[in-house]
This record gives sequence, C-alpha cells and structure tokens, in this order.
Amino acid sequence: MMNKKRLAVLAILLLTGTFCFAQTATVDTSAYKQSLQFLQGDGVYETGVMAFLTGLKDSIWTHFDLFITDAKALAAIFMIIFFSIKSYEMMVGDKKMEIMPLLRPFGLAMIILWWGTFVKVVEYPTKVIASTTSEMFESEQSIVDDLRFQRANLMLAVANSLYTFQAQTEVAEKESDTWYGQAWDSVTSTVKEGISTVVQPLLELKNRLTVGLQLLFTQLLEILGIWILRISVYIIFMIQIIYSSILIILGPFSVAASILPAFRDSFTTWIARFISVSLYSGIGYLIMYLCGLMQEYALQSEISKYQVLVGTNGTAADMAKMAVFAGNGILSFGTVIVVFLIGAVCMFTVPSISTWIISTSGISSATSSFGRGAATVAGVARKASGSFL
Repeated sequence: MMNKKRLAVLAILLLTGTFCFAQTATVDTSAYKQSLQFLQGDGVYETGVMAFLTGLKDSIWTHFDLFITDAKALAAIFMIIFFSIKSYEMMVGDKKMEIMPLLRPFGLAMIILWWGTFVKVVEYPTKVIASTTSEMFESEQSIVDDLRFQRANLMLAVANSLYTFQAQTEVAEKESDTWYGQAWDSVTSTVKEGISTVVQPLLELKNRLTVGLQLLFTQLLEILGIWILRISVYIIFMIQIIYSSILIILGPFSVAASILPAFRDSFTTWIARFISVSLYSGIGYLIMYLCGLMQEYALQSEISKYQVLVGTNGTAADMAKMAVFAGNGILSFGTVIVVFLIGAVCMFTVPSISTWIISTSGISSATSSFGRGAATVAGVARKASGSFL
C-alpha cells in the first residue's frame, strides 16, 4: 500500500515537473553590461582606438614642414633651369614671349611657402564629407550598441535557463534512480511504460544541455568576428594616416619637380592622390554606417528569436524550442557573426571606391602591395608559431 502511494506521488511530481521548466528566476544584468564592455569593448568599434587614430593623424600632420627648406632650395634650382630653357627657346626663335607660362613657377613657389595652408584648403572638402558620414555612423552605432547589450542580456537569460533545466533534469534522474531501486518490481507494466515516457525525455534533455562549452564557444566566435571587423577598420584608417602623412611631408618635392616641363604633371597627380587618400575617412564611415544598418537588422532578428526562447523579460522559457536550440552546438543564431565578417570584407573596398571618385594611379597598386606584405608577414608568423609549438 505504501509503495502504491509513493508511486502515485512520484508520478504526479514528474508530470508536473515539465511545467516548472517554463519558469526561471529573473536575471540580474546590472553588472553584466560592464563585464561585456570589459571583454568586448564599449562598442562594436572601440572609441579609445578610434580617438587614438584621430590623434595620431593630427600629430603626424604637424610635421608637414619637415622638408620645406629642402623643397625651397630645389624649387629655386628648378626655376633657374626653367627660365634658362625658356630664354634659350626665345633667343633661337622657337618660342615667342609669353607671360603666363613664366608666372607658373612663381605660383608653385608660393604653394611651397604656404604649404600648410594649401594642404588644409585641399583637404577641407573631404573633411566635410568625413564629418557628415561620421555623424551618420555615430547615430546608427548608438542604436547598434544598445541592441548589442539587449541581445547579450537575452543570451545570458538563455544560458541561465539552460543551467536551470540541466539542474532539474539531474534531480529528476536521481529521483528516478531511487524510485527504480525501491519500487520498480511492485508496479504494473502500464505504469512502467508511463513513467518511462516521462523520465526518458528528461534524461535525454540532460545529456543535450551541456551549456558551459557551448557558451564559451559562442563567445569565442563572436569575439573573433567583432575583432576581424575592428582590425579591418583600423587597417584602413592606418593606411590613410600613413599614405596622407607621406604625401604631406614629401609633397613639396612634387610641387618643386613640377616646375620642370618633364615633370609638369607631378603636382596635379599629387593633388589627385591626396584627395583620394583623404576620402578614405568619409568612405570608411559611410561603409561603417551601412554595415551598422545590417548589424541593426541582424541584432533585431536574433533578439526576436531569443525572446521566443525565453520570453520578452527572460522569465518564460520554452523547453521544447530551448532543447532544439541547445542541440545546435552554439548559443547563437550566427546572423550577427556573419554580418561582422561581411562588414570586414566591405571595409577593404575603400581604396578602390576612392579611385572611382577621384581617378588616380598608384593608390590601388600601393594598397595591393600593402595587402601582399601583410599576407607575407602573417604567413611568416604562422610558420614561426607552428615551429615553436
């Protein structure tokens, strides 16, 4: 008689236990945002690194007059050669007296004398473009960052729900083992079949809800994706700093060389290349803004899916869908990670897009050389690390 009562009570507990899976404790995420900022940064793109790149650019550009004195001396020599050639041509009768061609060297010499002001004037249109696209990017990025933290809270709720389910299934397993050892022989085959129907899914669910490694693997994938995106952005801005700094510091030599007829186009080529490189910031921020729109869509898509799993407030988990989701191997739907990788690929199109706006030669080939050099360095590092390990 006592065995039958114990059997009835245990059956009721096992049957009602499945409904308890839908209720989880409220997740305290007050400190989780700070932890996420510490691990992944305060945004998709770390503000500290972006501020550092801007400061580095301003710091290097202050050395624009490093070779001004040498360029002035070279311009004076080239002006003497230029006037000698023109005088000889007029003396032998090949050319007539023309005033405007003779004024060109003086204009170029004035550009060298006022080099810093001239560079700021040439850069001003691209600076306006960069400022406008930067404001667009920052407004969109604030939305993306808010969605990123909201998604992280829901991921935490999913993990906590999975931990709760795992603990409950372990308890159910222990209770079932105890009951099997004491009263299995005293029940009918019909009751045995009913108990097996309840206990077997719980034990199967327990084996599938191994959350720790899944959460770790998910975080590693997301950190890898976000850092690939960040590195691509930092590389493009660093390329702009290097190229523009070299053009500004050595640019006076191009102006001086253009005094001679043989190098007449060197100054106009320099202007085209400098404008093309200066456009990197504006184009980069524009691409980052478009990638931000994709990130917003991806985050909203995954947030809606997480809310289906654990409810809007993370307090009403769906056990059936949670079990299927946990069986995927990672606690992410993958949309955000893919969008991060797409954004990284898009950032490397900035040099090519700049040449569409200001047609110039040399920029794309220099960028290709930079890419080949980076690939060579990465290959050497890979071989070195392989031999070391």
